[in-house]
Amino acid sequence: MTHKDIAQLLTTAIEQQKFDTAIGQVHDLRPIDTADILALIPPKLSWQLLDRLPNRATVFSYLEAEDQVALAYQFPRANLARLVGDMPSDERTDLYKRLDQSQRDALLPALAQAEREDIRLLSAYAEGTAGALMTSDYATLKAQMTVAQALAALRLEAPDAETIYHAYVIDSERQLIGVISLRSLILASPEQSIGDIMLTSVVASNVNEDQEDVAKKVARYDLIALPIIDDGGALVGIVTHDDAMDVASDEATDDFHKSGGVSSLVGSFKDTSIRILYRKRVFWLVFLVFGNLISGVGIAHFEEVIAANLVLVFFLPLLVDSGGNAGSQSATLMVRALATGEVVMRDWFSLLGREALVALLLGITMAAAISVIGYVRGDAVVSLVLALSMVSVVMIGCVIGMSLPFVLNKLGFDPASASAPLITSVCDASGVAIYLFIASKFLPL
Repeated sequence: MTHKDIAQLLTTAIEQQKFDTAIGQVHDLRPIDTADILALIPPKLSWQLLDRLPNRATVFSYLEAEDQVALAYQFPRANLARLVGDMPSDERTDLYKRLDQSQRDALLPALAQAEREDIRLLSAYAEGTAGALMTSDYATLKAQMTVAQALAALRLEAPDAETIYHAYVIDSERQLIGVISLRSLILASPEQSIGDIMLTSVVASNVNEDQEDVAKKVARYDLIALPIIDDGGALVGIVTHDDAMDVASDEATDDFHKSGGVSSLVGSFKDTSIRILYRKRVFWLVFLVFGNLISGVGIAHFEEVIAANLVLVFFLPLLVDSGGNAGSQSATLMVRALATGEVVMRDWFSLLGREALVALLLGITMAAAISVIGYVRGDAVVSLVLALSMVSVVMIGCVIGMSLPFVLNKLGFDPASASAPLITSVCDASGVAIYLFIASKFLPL
């Protein structure tokens, strides 16, 4: 039975107030599958089933952000407060920030005081920072505890903690002084002190650190969770591995969109309106229309050469596209290397020489192929013009494609803004000028 079939059965059951039947349909499903099915049911019906599920908070967490908000507006205040209270602190705060002000004002008084203060604290951090990404549901221990006392404390904290695979050791002022894994606790003697077996070289991030840097740190050190400290060194939260990977995925998607000359989309592409798709794409396309006029200027400047040697027109698209393709390849490789931290600004000069050599080899290979066609369509001089132009265009394209992400990065822009359309337009304009300039030196007017 497909999700759509189950959704239809659930819709009928909910409309008939047969909630036991509806719950039975999803009882054995994984939470993510249940969430996918609920997304197919109108919110005014699906909230009634979700509210009765024992794992409602987990199912709710798998819904898309826009579906969560739509459901939140259907819940009565008391029911929504119960659901929000069951959610992890970071997800609870994310939902709170998506609601409008009137819904926030209605929700907060219905929550327990601890939950209200937690939301206020976490929502105060700027978007895109570690503070906005972290959760306050984590396990802490004291250095003077024995292993037996620590395990007993973790049993009490486990129901509310995001993860207990690592516990963080703090002092009386909540300063982070160490970390210990659950594995180490299980293997240690019950009488041993936590201070004797904890790791003191803790990898941590500041609350104001960029979330992309946090995600890189989690991946680099292969962490289950990364502790987050304030400016005074006090532990205020953790960023879990799954949240960090969500950030990495979002950043990769954002870079992918930019590489195609599209502004970042929010939400599902399938559900994005025509107006938003138009607005996200129109800027680059209009900008590049005027950018491509440069190619037209180049062609106009060499009108006499083209008029006297019409065979040049046949090869013009091939040559300029080759430069654009080579530049796009270089830009794609460089944007990704900058995004992952494989290269930094000081590597530009050393990479330039290597890229120029690679481009020369590529250009010679492509020139060997095109020169044969040039000889067949024209003569030996046309063949030479094509070969020299191909080598030059490919080399210039690769150098531009490699260098532009560095330039943008140096100027404080996202290197991913060196999109394929932008690189192609720049390389097209330079390719036209190079090709016709070389032709003007070898061919008669």
